[in-house]
Amino acid sequence: MPTPAERYAMAKKRAVYHSSHLAQFAHRCDFLFDDFQEEGCQAVQDGHSVLVAAPTGAGKTIVGEFAAYLALQLGKKAFYTTPIKALSNQKYTEFCKSYGSENVGLLTGDSSINSHAPIVVMTTEVLRNMLYSGSSNLDNLGFVVMDEVHYLADRFRGPVWEEVIIHLAADVQVVALSATVSNAEEFGQWLSEVRGSTKVIVSEHRPVPLTQHMMVGKKLYSLYDEGTTNINSSLNRALKHAKSQAQAEKARKKANSTRRGMPRHSPAARIKPPSRIAVIDTLARHNMLPAIVFIFSRAGCENALAAALASGVDLTTQEEAAQIRNIVEQRTATVPAEDLQMLGYHSWVAALERGVAAHHAGLLPVFKETVEELFSAGLVKLVYATETLALGINMPARTVVLETLSKWNGQGHVDLTPGEYTQLTGRAGRRGIDTQGHAVVLAQGDIDAYSVSQLASKRTYPLRSAFRPTYNMAVNLLSHTTRSQAREILESSFAQFQADRSVVELAAATRRLRSQMDSMEDSMQCHLGDFREYQYLRTKISEAEKSLAHTRSREKRQANSRSMEALRSGDVVIFPSGRRLRHGVVLRILHDRQGIAIPELLTEDARVIQLAPEQAPGGVNLVGHLAGTTRANLGSHRVREDLVRKLRRHLRDGTLEDTARRQRTRRRTDASDDRLASEVEQLRHNIATWRNELAQHPCHGCPDREEHARQGRSWAKKNAERERLYARIDSRTGNVARTFDAVCDVLQHLGYIDYTDSAHNRDHVTVTDAGRMLARIYAERDLLIAHSIRQGVFDDLMPADLAAAVCSCVYEPRAGAAHAPLKARNSALGQALARIHRVAVTIRDQESLARLEHSGLDEPSLSPAMSLWAQGADMSDVLNLSEMTPGDFVRWSKMVLDVLRQLADLRSNDDTTLSTIGARAERAINQMSRGVVAYSSV
Repeated sequence: MPTPAERYAMAKKRAVYHSSHLAQFAHRCDFLFDDFQEEGCQAVQDGHSVLVAAPTGAGKTIVGEFAAYLALQLGKKAFYTTPIKALSNQKYTEFCKSYGSENVGLLTGDSSINSHAPIVVMTTEVLRNMLYSGSSNLDNLGFVVMDEVHYLADRFRGPVWEEVIIHLAADVQVVALSATVSNAEEFGQWLSEVRGSTKVIVSEHRPVPLTQHMMVGKKLYSLYDEGTTNINSSLNRALKHAKSQAQAEKARKKANSTRRGMPRHSPAARIKPPSRIAVIDTLARHNMLPAIVFIFSRAGCENALAAALASGVDLTTQEEAAQIRNIVEQRTATVPAEDLQMLGYHSWVAALERGVAAHHAGLLPVFKETVEELFSAGLVKLVYATETLALGINMPARTVVLETLSKWNGQGHVDLTPGEYTQLTGRAGRRGIDTQGHAVVLAQGDIDAYSVSQLASKRTYPLRSAFRPTYNMAVNLLSHTTRSQAREILESSFAQFQADRSVVELAAATRRLRSQMDSMEDSMQCHLGDFREYQYLRTKISEAEKSLAHTRSREKRQANSRSMEALRSGDVVIFPSGRRLRHGVVLRILHDRQGIAIPELLTEDARVIQLAPEQAPGGVNLVGHLAGTTRANLGSHRVREDLVRKLRRHLRDGTLEDTARRQRTRRRTDASDDRLASEVEQLRHNIATWRNELAQHPCHGCPDREEHARQGRSWAKKNAERERLYARIDSRTGNVARTFDAVCDVLQHLGYIDYTDSAHNRDHVTVTDAGRMLARIYAERDLLIAHSIRQGVFDDLMPADLAAAVCSCVYEPRAGAAHAPLKARNSALGQALARIHRVAVTIRDQESLARLEHSGLDEPSLSPAMSLWAQGADMSDVLNLSEMTPGDFVRWSKMVLDVLRQLADLRSNDDTTLSTIGARAERAINQMSRGVVAYSSV
């Protein structure tokens, strides 16, 4: 029993709490705080910075919202930063409801509302720009909330988070909100080093328990036996039975193909996934709607939606459908009717009224936001989504379905990581609504329950810094500090913090390897000679043979690319399609980012495809020519069918126009062929020389040679691993500072900085006028934009062409996308684009000399469409030219607008050229800001 003194102390503590700002804030909320929420808020009230890591949907934003509330009570400012505009808009609306629109502002790339308010919601890039420009809005700043701070692992945008954390004034409290990461303590230690006292609060608890399932055929199974972590035995039996059925089906097909005289090879037996309609029926039957079905492709989402509609799926009541129609009409009231017609508005609404929708980056922002609102309100019951939905937007569901456990990353299919699985399934379970959330994995292919269990049970989601010095960052730092001081600032980054810690671990690993190698060398002793020398020769031969095989593969790819390049419109080719050969007529020749030729073909079944070299490793067979072939009007299915009928008729009658080019490849050589041939010859010579040395070596005649060699192979592997570790240690020691030095070398050579004293004293740096201009340009290819301005590329461009030229410095096509060659090269725009490319090559050459990762070349393929839009063309014409989804075009348009605003802000009384460019940029902004591009939800 407590003593009177203890009871008095407890009563006093309660009294202090009830009169605190935290108690007042808690009273405003209509629920009790979880322990981690209260602990986080208390840390903020006590004056600490804080890192809160908790699962999606756990309510960690409460801590950030308290920081905003506390700022109002203390008469200070709070900035609430988010990684994406949609999340900023969402948070702005919430704060306006809580504190009144007069107390809340919004700053994103295309919105500026009440920017001097005590609470301002913004994207993280906006705050970074404020810090570098010394904005007066930073006065009296008390709190910065960094929502979704784990974005600092993003390769392209992550560095911004670290820049903000490093450069904020020392008296600003940082509230960092993160998904559950496995190295939260490490991140918290770094925050403490750069921000001072920082409390790390980690919660693994999900407010709504998550049940894991697998769906085999039409039946749903729990992943685990009830109350245990043992795999459900019924599930294992179901998977085994499904596998047996797949093998039986494979055997039946193999027998049929053998009887028909077809090749006997067939792919491995794979479990057939349940149909998408069966998935909907099963979820509805088990009362597991609303649900998000993650499909890792836009086309997959749209196909799934079309299949649902075609099957007559209807998940809403008449009253719900009427509500949906009313909300949709309100949301889209500002979009011109002709644009809605072109954007497939009516079919989109029809799907929404049935309670199903798609959600991906290719949709218009207004369409995506409408889907989010309807789903959050419980009106839309099923959404087919790409993984972008898992990032930030508050859109929880009762159930999350994963169609597959692998995704395309732009280069190949890769398995989901445990962290990605956790992030996706974190959407399941709505706090205050559901007593239980559900994660469902569809059984297909060679999936097994153990693999799903490994993903579901692991919590390995480490936060890895993507920080790297950029050109803009460098000139901004050097404007206020010496070079050595700038290096010190950069070396305080999380990237260097992690690298320094890992060096200790790597050094320990090299010592362990050396010890293991010493013990192996005893078993490698040979009485005839030095077996390590003999083993080194064997290793060199093996590596050279691998290099030879790789070089031959490059030779074959180059030859294949030349055969593709030699094709012209109207050529009829035979190409492989799966295990069959098909005919196609060439429409045009596209090129990928590396300049590799990719023919666009119209196939026998009226499909338009792009044939990449890896799809036809043996090349294509040219069999003739179809006169009069043009790509015009091929968007029409009827036109395609007419052309296909013409192709089939000529093939049947043997009346294709003959061509002297009828051969698999047309042999021609160039300098790269000579280099490859020389490389092959050198490798063959080396292999022959080393084989001769091997045969002459004393150890070659040892009777125990192969036993020594077995140990030698293990020794060689460990030696190679040790050398790789040494290389990693070397690359990580001072890596950020070395990159900064390389960035400075490029900037100095191109005239953006200069050394004040002499070439021998490189600490005191002068930022030139060009450098000060670069310091005000924030874009992925900042130096390309700045150097294009300096080279006079933009001087004579009219507003529409200026927008198009800027687009070539901003646009980044989706991985693997091909684009048509540009036309009208003699026009003002064509000449400007050619000059921008030369500028990009100049920068790339300087980066190569500095041994710096290339910042990227220009990408002009979207520029004609952007010019067309800026000239006032209809969206339908622009989309036909760009061959892009509406959402993608709007997204890139807004990025172009962001850079145009920066150009407009460069106007100066002292520089007439910049003033002219700025004025035209302002006109371009006005011309582009219309229709769906001008839409904003706030």
